[in-house]
Amino acid sequence: MTDDRTVRPDGLLSFDLTGQPWLPVQFLDGGEREVSLRQAFGEAGRIRRLAGDLPTQDFALTRLLLAIAHDALDGPADTEAWAELWEDGNAFARASDYLAEHRGRFDLLHPLTPFFQTPGLHTANHEVFSLNRIVADVPNGSPFFTTRFPGVARIGFAEAARWVVHAQAFDTSGIKSGVVGDPRAKNGKAYPQGVAWAGNLGGVLAEGATLRETLLLNLLAADHHPAPVDDRPAWRQPPTGPGASDDLAARPAGLRDLYTWQSRRLLLHADAEGVHGVVLTYGDPLAPHNAQHFEPMSAWRRSQAQEKKLGKPLVYMPREHDPARAAWRGLEALIAPRDGRTASGGDPASSLRPGVVEWLARLSQEGCLPRRALVRLRTYGVRYGTQQSVVDELTHDAVALAVVLLHEGNQALGQAAVDAVADADLAVRALGDLANDLAEAAGSESEADRLEARDRGFGALDEPYRRWLADLHDTADPQTARAVWQHTARRVVGRLRDDLVATAGQAAWQGRVVSRPKGDVWLNTASAELSFNARLRKALPLADTSEVSAGVPAQSTGSPGPGEPPCADPADEDLRKASA
Repeated sequence: MTDDRTVRPDGLLSFDLTGQPWLPVQFLDGGEREVSLRQAFGEAGRIRRLAGDLPTQDFALTRLLLAIAHDALDGPADTEAWAELWEDGNAFARASDYLAEHRGRFDLLHPLTPFFQTPGLHTANHEVFSLNRIVADVPNGSPFFTTRFPGVARIGFAEAARWVVHAQAFDTSGIKSGVVGDPRAKNGKAYPQGVAWAGNLGGVLAEGATLRETLLLNLLAADHHPAPVDDRPAWRQPPTGPGASDDLAARPAGLRDLYTWQSRRLLLHADAEGVHGVVLTYGDPLAPHNAQHFEPMSAWRRSQAQEKKLGKPLVYMPREHDPARAAWRGLEALIAPRDGRTASGGDPASSLRPGVVEWLARLSQEGCLPRRALVRLRTYGVRYGTQQSVVDELTHDAVALAVVLLHEGNQALGQAAVDAVADADLAVRALGDLANDLAEAAGSESEADRLEARDRGFGALDEPYRRWLADLHDTADPQTARAVWQHTARRVVGRLRDDLVATAGQAAWQGRVVSRPKGDVWLNTASAELSFNARLRKALPLADTSEVSAGVPAQSTGSPGPGEPPCADPADEDLRKASA
């Protein structure tokens, strides 16, 4: 039966995103339900986080909320204005009137301006396609690995709205439907033009203890991320046509434009019972090279291959997340100073940290966040396969750290955190060598034992490193803190060594002669263990300087110290809880 809330006065279907619940959220008490856009802003202080169908959906929806916040507040202008918002428990009060003003453009089913869609979009033969094209949790070509087998026939309006936002951010490449009016279409087909914008990124968001804090932590001030005066989100621009926009050379105009970038042209097909089909093709292209100037939610890597291909002296590309690596193992890309230099002196940096991390560092340096405040950096990404036409893997992780680690003026702690990751890598490498030596001693030539041991090593170090990192703040001596970490790593990896030795088997204990670069040697369990111990001592030279009971000084309770700026006071305890 039709819900009367989805019918316009003229009898046409309607689904108003400003008033209808469609955003899945988790509240501070653990309860989950869907809320409207107005509720999301009105109850942001009670909402823990978004809880969408996929982590990448949360990333796309957060950027949508940020675009609304930037436009509703028309700012913030600078850190002073940001600090006032941080202290204001009703910081997003203006969002309600703003959403009411633009309500017509937030109707998912509007006949003339459907939200994030192209009105009248159709192919020459008026085909309507399966929702599999936008519902990303249905594996392309692998329908058996989903509860939606054999596909998605129909979904509700709320879920459809979420997948529309997700498609504009993470849709795959490949051949798509050619639509009438798109000059890029040939013989009824639209040929590959790359994934949707956020699919290029190694996405990074700062997360606070509530949705309110999360939005504010990612709400970059205008003087930090300058934009032209015509920066507008998609709903304050004319509805898109079937082809690419004709003003792309001057865009994105700013964060509001970027966060609502229309990477695709699509149109839902619905009836009173829900959405049953979609038309989807390419929209506005956006090249990822050297986009660090306008995209703040990704780290960047220098690409000499792209420099040669594009004929440019310096090209940075988004640094994608490796699904096989936990976020802390890529910490250097997140917190390394963005100073444009490398150790070779004057050469361009090989990597740049995300702009949102630069923003957090500035907030801390200017006293708007306590130096010991903890924030959680959440990472999001998609690994595409087969010429980017299918989704192979999604990546999602988080790491909590004190904002003092981001300071460019005091890099010692940040460097200690990065060096500790390198310590873990060397220790795990030694463990992998031990597993390989034991296998060789038993007569095996396979690399599987080495790889399995490395996986076990990183898995065992994951939680200890995250705890150590969360306790690393400005009262810690970097050298002492690193010694504590090395002692912990040696203890953890030592236990794994004992397990490997205990299960090595009789053949490995007896041993055999194996070839080495310096000649043949007798290899058995005893000699393999001796070699491992030597490697581990070399990998963790500071471990012996730390007593078993040594530790980093306790985390601050959040009470402001002498001279602590007032804008840091209300948030300290909540930010500390964000790491819990």
